[in-house]
Amino acid sequence: MGKIVSLVYLSLDGVMEKPTWTGPYFGAEHARFAHGQLFASDALLLGRVTYEGMAATWPHMEESDGDFAVRMNAMPKYVVSTTLETAEWNNTTVVRGDLATEIVELRERHTGDILLYASGVLVNSLIKLGLLDELRLWLHPVVVGSGKRLFPEGVDPTSWRLATTAAFSSGTVVLDYRPAGRG
Repeated sequence: MGKIVSLVYLSLDGVMEKPTWTGPYFGAEHARFAHGQLFASDALLLGRVTYEGMAATWPHMEESDGDFAVRMNAMPKYVVSTTLETAEWNNTTVVRGDLATEIVELRERHTGDILLYASGVLVNSLIKLGLLDELRLWLHPVVVGSGKRLFPEGVDPTSWRLATTAAFSSGTVVLDYRPAGRG
């Protein structure tokens, strides 16, 4: 059974929105780590807003980003949306049904990781349903000051345990959390 693994870029003050502020911290170590995660996964899971941004970008990146972009474009992608009519990006399926049922079926369909990039609303929905298996926070050493945060005020409390960490010379740290109480 596949695992839903969320990958979220965060600033020190918890902002995830428009992560152009990550640029100065992205280097060869970061790229190798991201490459390893993408190539170890079976599929992508995205919310509509993240999907639309990625679908507009990645199909044009194969020449500049090589095998990473080729993999991103070729692998199965699932976009959760109640408003998206069609998905133009190669190998994309729109998920419209009951979220809990659809995610359980998606996990059963794949054996490897299903990467969930950004998509804060979807991340919080999956946490609430108990369906997020791993939360990988890419914490960048910058205070952005304002913007959408991963966990908005009023979100239901949950507990997590730290499973692994990775640190890059840029000061970025990946904190890999698992739901507390799960094996």
